[in-house]
Amino acid sequence: MELGLQQNLTLTQQLVMTPQLQQAIKLLQLSRLELAEMIQQEMEQNPAIEEVVSEETADKKKAGLEEESQTAEDNKEAPVKEVTIEEKVRSDTDWENYINEYNSTGRIYTESESREAPNFEAFTSSKQTLDDHMRWQLMLHGLSDSEIEIGNNIIGNLNRDGYLCVTVEELASQGDFDIELVEDVLELMQGFDPPGVCARDLTEALLIQVRHLGIESEVITGIITDHLKNLENRNIKKIAKALHISLDEVRAAVKIIQFLEPKPGRKFATDEPSYITPDIYVYKYDDEFKIVMNDDGLPKLKINRYYKDAVAKGTKIPKETKNYLNEKMQSASWLIKSIHQRQKTIYLVMESIIKFQREFFEKGIAYLKPLILRDIAEDIEMHESTISRVTTNKYAYTPQGLFELKYFFNSSIERSVGESMASESVKAKIKTMIDNEDPDNPLSDEKISAILKESNILIARRTVAKYRKVLNILPSNKRKQL
Repeated sequence: MELGLQQNLTLTQQLVMTPQLQQAIKLLQLSRLELAEMIQQEMEQNPAIEEVVSEETADKKKAGLEEESQTAEDNKEAPVKEVTIEEKVRSDTDWENYINEYNSTGRIYTESESREAPNFEAFTSSKQTLDDHMRWQLMLHGLSDSEIEIGNNIIGNLNRDGYLCVTVEELASQGDFDIELVEDVLELMQGFDPPGVCARDLTEALLIQVRHLGIESEVITGIITDHLKNLENRNIKKIAKALHISLDEVRAAVKIIQFLEPKPGRKFATDEPSYITPDIYVYKYDDEFKIVMNDDGLPKLKINRYYKDAVAKGTKIPKETKNYLNEKMQSASWLIKSIHQRQKTIYLVMESIIKFQREFFEKGIAYLKPLILRDIAEDIEMHESTISRVTTNKYAYTPQGLFELKYFFNSSIERSVGESMASESVKAKIKTMIDNEDPDNPLSDEKISAILKESNILIARRTVAKYRKVLNILPSNKRKQL
């Protein structure tokens, strides 16, 4: 067989994602905030993009410029008068009171000082962190340099809940300190505010708080030290038997323990709430639902007319500059088209969701129907991946509340009679049943499953347990009131 190089001509087909298509897909999955940031970034980088100014804003800006020019002209034409000072002393001035007032030891607040005084409304208070609060207390005790260094190491190893994440030996090894000195500083700092801070586990944190409040007793200390697991499982009979006390004594001690703070650093948490701005508003007018896209805060874009005319009219500009402007204008055009296509796609998806889930928008969550991405994709003739991108991190304000678009897609639960039911509706039923249960005799997962079967909802016990965990609801043995 002869070896050699040969040239062959073959035809093949393959799908290639152009940069424009990649940009359009990327825009689809961006949230509203991310889209606004991306548009702002593009406006800064691309000189061919500019924001469309509304007529009202343009009129205000024009009126302001005209007013400024008119004021400048008036000031220019008006003659400047010479300022003269006439000094006259009133004959009826009470000089004795005047001298007594200005010879007093009190400080006189003059008008110039009031103008230079800071505007306290312009200041904002920053929330104090746990580290700052602990260091402030540490510096009040007049400790040595070594003790302060150990204290700073302890503060640096506290987690957000106020617990110490390292051992005493590890703290001592950080600066070659004596272990007894580290233990002394740690014991001192465990008496700091908030009570329970610098504890190494939950048991130690609760014991510190009990000691700090002066409510130590053999029963409370015994439950915290040896029976937290039984307390978690609401097994008060086992606690009473182990401590050789009555059930009433255990209940009284548990009521006290329930008011202790399991996370001492909680009140110094710096997490800020995140506010959701809906992408879509759904309103009901008469018997129809109207969809309104939320464009507030999103600048409307257009191609800069100056650059467009300069390239179109053949203005004498360098070739490199012309190529650069053509590239930027093409990029701006694709961006504007992609944004319009994104808004149109979201509108179509929301319109289709309303068609499938009309009863939900009219009556509430109990009427939510099973729905999958394929149903919407077939309805508006798009791919499932496109629907998935559109419904991610997009929110709609509806007559029933604020929901992510993903919320309307859920699996079905079979019923013995009638149509299948959406899983979210079943979760709502489970939550309602648990909210209305007897606190002394809570419903078990098996009992909830049996009650749902009586309502023609076929659901297994393990499915009930899964939905209960999703709803962050404890099992029945931990919901039972002591």
